[in-house]
Amino acid sequence: MDINAFRAELETRLSIEKQYIVQELSSINDYQEKLESLGKFNEKYREIIKRLSNEFGIDLNEPFQTENPSKSESLTYEQIILGRTMSIYDKLVDELYEELTSTN
Repeated sequence: MDINAFRAELETRLSIEKQYIVQELSSINDYQEKLESLGKFNEKYREIIKRLSNEFGIDLNEPFQTENPSKSESLTYEQIILGRTMSIYDKLVDELYEELTSTN
């Protein structure tokens, strides 16, 4: 699994989704509804990971093969991908939150 290529593609697609949500914010007047956009972004993050996994031929439920197979901790590809891409999500959701609070 090429995690760097996966991360790059995920960041590109998430950035696009963030821009769509930012555009929608201008038409939303209710602050609670704006806050719900953060949940929508989280759902998009998970959907894009699933979509990219299919494109990369990765079974998210399959155990991740480590260099040390005797390790007792067995993580799935999904757990590894979430762990290695969470910083991208965090950065973009922070930017989205800034947009959300500045449009209120």
